Amino acid sequence: MNINLRKVVLAISALALASLGCGAFSSLFGGPLLQDDFSSGSGNWGIGTDADSSVEYANSGLQFLVFTPNFITWSSPNATDYQNVHIEVTARHNDANPTTAFGVFCNELGTTESFYYFVITPGGEYAIAKAEVGQTDIFLTNNDQWASSDLITQNAASYRVGADCGNGTLTLYVDGNQIASISDATYTTGRVGLITWSGDEAPSADVVFDDFVVTSLP
Repeated sequence: MNINLRKVVLAISALALASLGCGAFSSLFGGPLLQDDFSSGSGNWGIGTDADSSVEYANSGLQFLVFTPNFITWSSPNATDYQNVHIEVTARHNDANPTTAFGVFCNELGTTESFYYFVITPGGEYAIAKAEVGQTDIFLTNNDQWASSDLITQNAASYRVGADCGNGTLTLYVDGNQIASISDATYTTGRVGLITWSGDEAPSADVVFDDFVVTSLP
C-alpha cells in the first residue's frame, strides 16, 4: 500500500465518553481511563458519512466503511489529551480485502494530522507509524515498510488490537501477543481513537470496532 494519501473526514467531539466496556489487558495496565462497548448505539465519537468514508454506530459496534482506495479515516471519542496509556479494541473485518488496515491511534495533537497509529491487516501485516502535518507518513517499524508476523492470524473473525503509547516507547499487540516495539518521543500527549485504511487492491473497507478501552501505563 502507498502511504501518501491521507484525509480527515470526521468531526471530533469535545465531550468525554465513559460507557461500559471490557478489555483483555485492563487488569495488567490498571483501571480504565475510558471505555466503550458501543452497546447504546450512541455516544460522542466523531461520526458521519460522505463520498469517501463512513463512521456510524452499526452492527453492535462503531462501523468504519471506506469507499475510496488507499484512503484513511479515523475517529476519536473526545477532546481529552491522554499521556502514557495502553489502548485496546476488538476489530471485526467484514470485507474480502487482505490489505485493509485497522487499529488505534494516540497522541493526536488537537485536530491536526499529527499522531502515532498502530495498524494490522487480515493478511498478517502490521505497522507502527507516525503522521505529521504536511509530511508523508513514516512507518517506524521495518525500515518504513509493511512487515508481516506469524503471530497475527490471517483472516481471523476478529482481532484484539492493543498499543502502548508512552514513556518514549510504542508497542503493538495482537490477541495478547507483542508484535513490535520501537522508541520515539516526538509526540508525548494527545487524543486517542480508532483508524481504518483501505488498501490498493480493493476500493473499499468494512471494519466494526467493539470493546474499546484506555488504561494508564505503569
